[in-house]
Amino acid sequence: MHILIALLCAVHVVRSGQQLYWLFILFAFPLLGSVVYFFAIYLPNSRLDHGARKAVAAAARAMDPGRDVREARAVYDISPSAQNQMRLAEALLNAGEAQEAASLYEAALKGPFANDPDLRFGAARACVECQRYDAALSHLQALKAERPGYRADQVLLLIARCQAGTGHADEARASFEAAVQQHGGFEAHAEFAIWALTRGDTATAARLQTEIDRQVQLWNPVSRQLNAPVMRRLKAAQELARKAS
Repeated sequence: MHILIALLCAVHVVRSGQQLYWLFILFAFPLLGSVVYFFAIYLPNSRLDHGARKAVAAAARAMDPGRDVREARAVYDISPSAQNQMRLAEALLNAGEAQEAASLYEAALKGPFANDPDLRFGAARACVECQRYDAALSHLQALKAERPGYRADQVLLLIARCQAGTGHADEARASFEAAVQQHGGFEAHAEFAIWALTRGDTATAARLQTEIDRQVQLWNPVSRQLNAPVMRRLKAAQELARKAS
């Protein structure tokens, strides 16, 4: 059993582009190595951990929407380190200040953290939100080349949004379809539906809405809060489509 778990961890090492010394640790110390790898590498990059952190942050923002930005900016003003710069950029992005967030992320990418995948992903998200799609694609392509297994579902969805934003409709449709088929989450269905509605493709939007409704019925309060921004955009797109019809 210990060897099997170590093998699964080893597959993750290779697919996610981790340092190869983890392979030695895993097979030299199958049980201990697997436990250490799980908590040191797998869990911090997993969707579970990411979702939990997003849930806590969303709850805090709901109670005091400007708190994260105020605190991050105060810390950055006192100590403008790369870590504090990244913290401020993430707070700004979550608060809807994508333009300033993108500037901070891209400035940080020129420093010693140039190969940090979280930093690269944050820059791509910020560029998408402020409609700098070419810059976002550049970040996403670099991220795929450097860390091909990193947040594959979210990277693919951001690529689809970039392709949609730059007018490459066929490529965007293919990427949205791939995101839905490969990962199947609410966000993938909702973003695809939003794009379809903006193009007047009500048939595709209706097909996607069936699965969206099924998933929404299974949500708990935390899921509802986490997905609220995308849901608002979806409802806005639906309202515009109704007015146009």
